[in-house]
Amino acid sequence: MNYNVKSYQIYLFFLCALVIFSCKQSKRPDVSGIKIAIKIQRFDQDLYQNRTKRAQEADSLLTKKYGAFYGDFITRMVGTPNLSGVEVLKNLYKGKAYADLQHEVDSVYPKLDQVESELTETFQYIRYYYPKVKIPRFISFLSGFAYQIPIGENYMGIGLDMFLGKDSKFYPALIQSIPRYQSRRFEPSYIVPRITEEFAKEELFKPNDEDQTLLSQMIYQGKILYFMDQVLPEHVSDSVKIGYTARQMAWVKKFEGNIWGVLLEKELLYNTDFRKIQVYITDGPYTVGLGDKTESAPKLGVWIGWQMVKKYMAENPKVTLQHLMADNDAQKILTKSKYKPKIKE
Repeated sequence: MNYNVKSYQIYLFFLCALVIFSCKQSKRPDVSGIKIAIKIQRFDQDLYQNRTKRAQEADSLLTKKYGAFYGDFITRMVGTPNLSGVEVLKNLYKGKAYADLQHEVDSVYPKLDQVESELTETFQYIRYYYPKVKIPRFISFLSGFAYQIPIGENYMGIGLDMFLGKDSKFYPALIQSIPRYQSRRFEPSYIVPRITEEFAKEELFKPNDEDQTLLSQMIYQGKILYFMDQVLPEHVSDSVKIGYTARQMAWVKKFEGNIWGVLLEKELLYNTDFRKIQVYITDGPYTVGLGDKTESAPKLGVWIGWQMVKKYMAENPKVTLQHLMADNDAQKILTKSKYKPKIKE
């Protein structure tokens, strides 16, 4: 009798667990029927393998295969409009620094299967919400730490030399041009979130240039992050989406109400003076004047805008993602969000 009771209890436990798991899974739409299989073209490897050929032949082969991307690579990324492709290739191939960097990229990224899988999932969700979206051609390359995610004619580039891992031997030497708070994000886990963010901003949702208030910029950035919530693989953390350290994430969560209070107290929401509001929307190692600089987070307006948009969508469940992203009325979103975080004493 006891055995049967215990068996029944175990059965109920697993049944409840299954129901809870199913509920969690059902929060996202089923995109398994959306047939997308993203492949990344390895321009970085093709470029290196062609070093044994004559520069004229390599230039011709790369022009034919990569078209507009190769043109941009030669004239903007590693060369100038005044130099020919042959000249740029000759200079590139003779440098030991280029070979060393390519070897490092190959060691970190012998294949890009994981990135391709995550991009495929992300663009399945994007196409679910926006069926007519045109998926770009993805091309990996290295530019000597000059470009991370360039967008050109029907392509998105992935600068693998800017995703080698925060402890890469190359980054300390670049501290003058790439500060530590930026290079710590040069991790493989940031590739797909950064692609998604750039695609959203450049291809799907242009900012509202007519409204340059801090509130408008907060809501715009918040909507981009909320969009990323809906389309990125679920394992991608909020800290990676916004680029915070674990300490910074803990800090903004703890002092969310206080940050909101500062914005209200200084009457910044409707201010359009970039000199006054830029500290709350631009990136940096921390926010000057707020908290301990080793803990305080940058771009606090972006964080608050994200929380505000989340609250708005929770308070207005009939609003679809498409309606949210098309709505440029920042004041309406603020009002209907009923956003009022508690101040930490």
